[in-house]
Amino acid sequence: MKDPYDILGVRRRASQQEIKRAYRTRARELHPDNNPGSRWAEDDFKDLAAAYALLSDPETRAAFDSGDIDANGTRVRRGTWSRGRGPGRGPFKPDVRRQRGKGATIKVRGADISYAVDADFLEAAHGIVKRIALTDGRTLEVRVPAGTEDGQTLRLKGQGTAGIGGGDAGDALVEVRVAPHPLFVRKGADVHVEVPVTLPEAVLGGRIEAPTIDGPVTVTVPEGANSGTVLRLRGKGLAQRNGGRGDQYVTLKVVLPPKPDKDLAAFVRKWGAKHPYRVRGRETGGQ
Repeated sequence: MKDPYDILGVRRRASQQEIKRAYRTRARELHPDNNPGSRWAEDDFKDLAAAYALLSDPETRAAFDSGDIDANGTRVRRGTWSRGRGPGRGPFKPDVRRQRGKGATIKVRGADISYAVDADFLEAAHGIVKRIALTDGRTLEVRVPAGTEDGQTLRLKGQGTAGIGGGDAGDALVEVRVAPHPLFVRKGADVHVEVPVTLPEAVLGGRIEAPTIDGPVTVTVPEGANSGTVLRLRGKGLAQRNGGRGDQYVTLKVVLPPKPDKDLAAFVRKWGAKHPYRVRGRETGGQ
C-alpha cells in the first residue's frame, strides 16, 4: 500500500481531527453508492479505509511514523549496520528485515464503513429486510428491527474493511432513513394521529374508525367531545426494546359541514343566546 498520509492527502503532522475529516471527505467521494460499478473507486476506497485504520489509532500511527511498522502494518526490525565495500569503508547502510514468526505484524482493526437504507414509516414500524451493496461487490441483507427510528444506526459486525496484520475487520454502520407518514407522527414509542369527527359525533358521541399502524380500529367518541380531545389506545404504538409496545393517541378534530347550513346556523343562533359559555376569558353567545 502507498504511504497512508498520501492516500488521505494530509501532512505528516496533521492532527487526528484533520485525519478524520480528510477520511470522511474522501470516503464520500469514493463510496460505492456514488460510483456504482467502478472498480477503481472500489480499490481506492479499500486503500483509503486501510490508511485510515492505520493512522486513526495513535499507537499504530506512532509505530508507522517511527518506522517500526510499514504501511501494511508489518513490523520491521532495524538490524545490523554493515559497512560499505571498498578501502574507504563507505557509509553505514541499514539492513532492514521483516521479522518472521509470531509477532511479525501489528494488528490493526479495519475501518468501519457507513451505508444508508431508506424505509417508509410503516416498514420501520413493523420491521423489514433491506439489501445493501458492500464495497467488495457483495450484497448483504440488513434486518431493520420493528420500531426503528429515523437516523438510527445499525452495526453489522465484521462487515467493514479487512484488518491489517490479522486484525479484526471493521463494521458496517447502516443508517436507516425513515420517511415521514402523512397521518402518523412518532413521539418516542408512541404514535399520534389526528382524526376528524362530525358535529353530531362530537356532541352525541358514537363509534368511529381510526387508523393505526396495524390497520383501522373502532373507537368510541364520548359525548361532548371537542377538538383536542385525546383518546388513548394502549399497546397500539411502536415496538420497544423490552418487548412491549407504546401507545397510540388519537386527537379528535371537530369539522363542520363543508358548506354553510341555514338550519344549523339558525339552531346555533337560538341555542347560543340561551347558553352562553366562556372560552377566551369572556362569555360567548347571548349577544
